[in-house]
Amino acid sequence: MTGGTAHVTVLLEAAVEALAVKPEGAYVDATFGRGGHSRAILARLSAAGRLLAFDRDPMAVAAGEAINDSRFRLVHRAFGELAAGAAEVGLPAADGVLFDVGVSSPQIDDGQRGFSFRHDAPLDMRMDTTCGETAAEWLARAEVRDITEVIRNYGEERFAFQIAKKVVAARLEQPIVTTGQFAALVREAVRTREPGQDPATRSFQALRIHINQELRQLEVALPQAFDLLQPGGRLVVIAFHSLEDRIVKRFMKARSEPDVVPKGVPLRADQLPKPKLRLVGKAVKPSAVEIAANPRARSAVMRVAEKL
Repeated sequence: MTGGTAHVTVLLEAAVEALAVKPEGAYVDATFGRGGHSRAILARLSAAGRLLAFDRDPMAVAAGEAINDSRFRLVHRAFGELAAGAAEVGLPAADGVLFDVGVSSPQIDDGQRGFSFRHDAPLDMRMDTTCGETAAEWLARAEVRDITEVIRNYGEERFAFQIAKKVVAARLEQPIVTTGQFAALVREAVRTREPGQDPATRSFQALRIHINQELRQLEVALPQAFDLLQPGGRLVVIAFHSLEDRIVKRFMKARSEPDVVPKGVPLRADQLPKPKLRLVGKAVKPSAVEIAANPRARSAVMRVAEKL
C-alpha cells in the first residue's frame, strides 16, 4: 500500500528485512502495486536471483513495465492464483513470499476508479477493470438481505440494514451509478458516527471488499504461498484491516502448532506431528515517524512466519 502522491510503501524496510533475502534466492511479491517492495527485493538479489510479482490491476501491471530487469517477471493475476502463476512462469519453489494486501493509494486517489466517496465518479470499485461485476451492477440486483450482510460483515456497520433498505428503495427511482449517489444514501441512513469519520467510510470499504472478494482471495492464497515456500522460506504479510489480519493470524497460528494426535495412538517421540511454520517475532506496526509521514500506514500490521 502506498500513501499520497509520492506513493510511499508501508513498512518497506521492515518487510524486506523480514524476508531475509538470499542473494541467489527466488522470491514472490504477491501484491506489486507500484513496485516499492519489488525494487527493494531486487536491490538485494544477485544476478542469479529471481523475483516473480503479481497484480490484478492493469494500471499496476503497466507501471511494472518500467522495471527492465531480466531477474524480474510481473504477471497480471490476482494473488489467489499464486500457484497457477508460479507454474506458468516455471517457478517451482520460493525462498520468500510477501503480501501487502488491501486497496492501494493509487486506486483510492484516482477518482475514476470509484473506490472513494471523495470523488463523484462511476461506482466501479474493481481492482481488475478487465473483468467482473462493478459495484453499481451488484447494487442494481442485490436484495436487501445480501446488501445488509455485505455491509455488516465487511464494514462492521451497525446501520447495515437501514442502508440496504435505503439503497433498494432509491434504485426504484433511478439507478445508483456514482459514488456520490451511494455515499449520499449511506449518510442519510447512518444516524451517528465517530467524530472525524465520514458515515460512508465503512460501507465503501465493505462494498470494495465484496466486489473484489478480498478476504476469499487471501484465504485461498495463503495455503498456496505455504506450499510454494522452500523449507526455511519466509511468509510475510502486511494487512490493513482487522478482518484480513485475523485470517493471517489464524493461518499462521494453526500451522505453528502440531496436529493433535487422538488419545491412545501409540507413537514414538520422533513420530509425533511437528509444526509446519515457526512464528518469527511479534506483529509489527509502523513507527510513529512513519505514520506521521504517511497517515495511511496507521492501520498496518505485519506478521512473519518461517516454513519448517
